[in-house]
Amino acid sequence: MVTEVNAVNFRQNLGEMLNQVQYRNDSILIHKDGKPVAALVDAELFARIRRMRDRFDELNNRIAEAYATVPEDDGMAEIDAAVAAERRR
Repeated sequence: MVTEVNAVNFRQNLGEMLNQVQYRNDSILIHKDGKPVAALVDAELFARIRRMRDRFDELNNRIAEAYATVPEDDGMAEIDAAVAAERRR
């Protein structure tokens, strides 16, 4: 479950919210001036997110290196075609 709170409420109830995250595996979305600015998630989920981000960055770098000498328009057209073909599967 995701609970949304403003920053003041979060600060006032930090202990309770940490328990929500730790024991109930909830997530807290923190708003400031009506806009989401941060999220509190359990450490295991955060570790998974970091691993996924690292893997994404690795793949992104490999693609950038592979297409370094290809004109941008040609490269984007090839990537778009590959994505469209994969989505049709």
